[in-house]
Parts: sequence; structure tokens; C-alpha cells
Amino acid sequence: MLVHANEGNFKTEVLDFKGLAVVDFWAPWCGPCKMLGPVIEELAGDFAANENVKFVKVNTDENPELAMNFRIRAIPTVKFIKAGEEIETMIGFSQKSELADVISKFLEE
Repeated sequence: MLVHANEGNFKTEVLDFKGLAVVDFWAPWCGPCKMLGPVIEELAGDFAANENVKFVKVNTDENPELAMNFRIRAIPTVKFIKAGEEIETMIGFSQKSELADVISKFLEE
């Protein structure tokens, strides 16, 4: 599942979600973000049958408070949040296989 979150629905979509939320902090002007976007969409499709994982995109330009609260200093930044707790951060563009490995690791726990 791919969700676009904002300051109004982030708590419900991410922090209250009991499974693993893969949160992509991005901006429309960011080149590496444009490269990562399709990767996140592919992964959302690959994991669509698993209700324990959710993919979330947060536009940092439109949600500066969320970016500040999650200490986003560079984009893209992918935060892995499980049951409301931040458990991993990946900064910059990551290959699909790298992200899939991290997701699979946290889903097995």
C-alpha cells in the first residue's frame, strides 16, 4: 500500500500503524528523490499482499514540521518505523534490493 501522508494524517497512517511503515521523505525538486520514487512504488507493489508493511511518501516542502520533527537534513531520507518506533534510517538514493533486504529483515522480527 502506498500512502501520501501529511502533518494532518501522519499519526494515523504511520505512528499508529502496528506494522512496518517505510516513510520516504522527498521533495519535487530533488533529483535523487525522483529516482527513488519509482523504486518505492515498485516495492509497494511487490509487498502489496503483506498487510504488515505500508509505504508512505512525505513531501518535505509541504510538511516542514514533519521534516523538522524527524530530523530530516538531506533528502531523500527513508525512515523505517515499526509500531510507532523509528528503527532505521537510510539517507540518499538506495537500490531496490537494498531497501527490500531491510524491509524483509524487519518483517521477520
